[in-house]
Amino acid sequence: MTSSDRSQAVGAKKSYEIRTYGCQMNVHDSERLSGLLEEAGYVPAPKDGDGADVVVFNTCAVRENADNRLYGNLGQLAPKKAARPGMQIAVGGCLAQKDRDTIVKKAPWVDVVFGTHNIGKLPVLLERARVQEEAQVEIAESLEAFPSTLPTRRESAYAAWVSISVGCNNTCTFCIVPALRGKEKDRRPGDILAEIEALVGEGVSEITLLGQNVNAYGSDIGDREAFSKLLRACGSIEGLERVRFTSPHPRDFTDDVIAAMAETPNVMPQLHMPLQSGSDRVLKAMRRSYRQERFLGIIEKVRAAMPDAAISTDIIVGFPGETEEDFEQTLHTVRESRFAQAFTFQYSKRPGTPAADMDGQIPKAVVQERYERLVALQEEISWAENKKQVGRTLQVLVAEGEGRKDDATRRLSGRAPDNRLVHFTRPEEPVRPGDVVTVEVTYAAPHHLLAEGPAKAVRRTRAGDAWEKRNAAPAEKPQGVLLGLPTIGAPAPSPAPAAGCGCD
Repeated sequence: MTSSDRSQAVGAKKSYEIRTYGCQMNVHDSERLSGLLEEAGYVPAPKDGDGADVVVFNTCAVRENADNRLYGNLGQLAPKKAARPGMQIAVGGCLAQKDRDTIVKKAPWVDVVFGTHNIGKLPVLLERARVQEEAQVEIAESLEAFPSTLPTRRESAYAAWVSISVGCNNTCTFCIVPALRGKEKDRRPGDILAEIEALVGEGVSEITLLGQNVNAYGSDIGDREAFSKLLRACGSIEGLERVRFTSPHPRDFTDDVIAAMAETPNVMPQLHMPLQSGSDRVLKAMRRSYRQERFLGIIEKVRAAMPDAAISTDIIVGFPGETEEDFEQTLHTVRESRFAQAFTFQYSKRPGTPAADMDGQIPKAVVQERYERLVALQEEISWAENKKQVGRTLQVLVAEGEGRKDDATRRLSGRAPDNRLVHFTRPEEPVRPGDVVTVEVTYAAPHHLLAEGPAKAVRRTRAGDAWEKRNAAPAEKPQGVLLGLPTIGAPAPSPAPAAGCGCD
């Protein structure tokens, strides 16, 4: 989008609200949409106000009932729009890419429909719809601008997503994302590092490298070791304290990546490695290009290189044709892997995927019973693994909004280097999100740790300064994620799509 396009996008200060559904990529895209709208003159709608002038739905298409949920929400807005002259509604994201003209036919009060490849056009499309007084549907078939080149309004002052690739070259039978996001397209390493350096300059201390198949990075630029090189390059950025990435694929997880993780001090000892199933037969039906032995081999190598690493995963229960024997193989893999956390999901049909039409769809009652057994096993393992943390001294990056009971308990919350959630006693001295507090773990629960004694140290950071500066003149934040992934390390809802929209 040109500067002249942007200047025409809006005149008066209008308010906006973005409702985000789905995976981390959608969260990242919504930050870009916020940045675009604010550059065009819009302001965030106050949460206690009477509604926004523009409501944007950033949709997800991986759930069986995703369209019903969208149209239900659109229906609720129809009378509000009728009573509010000038109000506009826009629908973007994966469902918009998939359904295109269907959205306007079913909900003719929608003003703009845009896809995953042209989010940069939203302000212009809104203005065009306003001037022409008719819906604008514009779906690009290929990426027009890499998301990270667009303006942004990040939700956090101290932590940031950094997209290194978009799209996916895999053909998993349960996943529709490659059809909607396209083939993998990699960003140039220099552009990625320049963005990270700029973020660190603004006070960010933790970044998460983001891609639908993040460790396949390099396939588009012809360098099989590009991802490990990128991790090592992050290690040389002064002021960058924590580096994470999500989500990798076992097929592309090579020894050079493990070495880079172990040898780069600011790459955190945490790995989210989607399993999906422990059965070789089911993995083949899923078109997952690894088998149980390969997966367990990766876990073994990671633990040998990083003994304290916390490993999490995604697992789908009840994939078409899954037998009790297949499910037992998943339980076996979970026992052997000893995940710190598992995001467990009951299989639901993804419209447009091969698996949706497969024979052997599993009855709901069977899926539920298996799911409950898996959750019980993982809860037992998570608790046992967390108990090993009792007595350890941890550097906790103080987070905002992680502890819902913090005010009542006089605690603060944050993340350990391995991404475990830690609730700790509030120090006497002022502590801000982005600061680092040294604590000793005194108690472990399945999904969090407690440090009930006094803090051993408090380190005020540039990230905390950035948070304080941002909040000196409070601005309303965009509405958070409504569906999909919780932060890794938190218990997962069910049913829900697998991490990264199930494409990992």
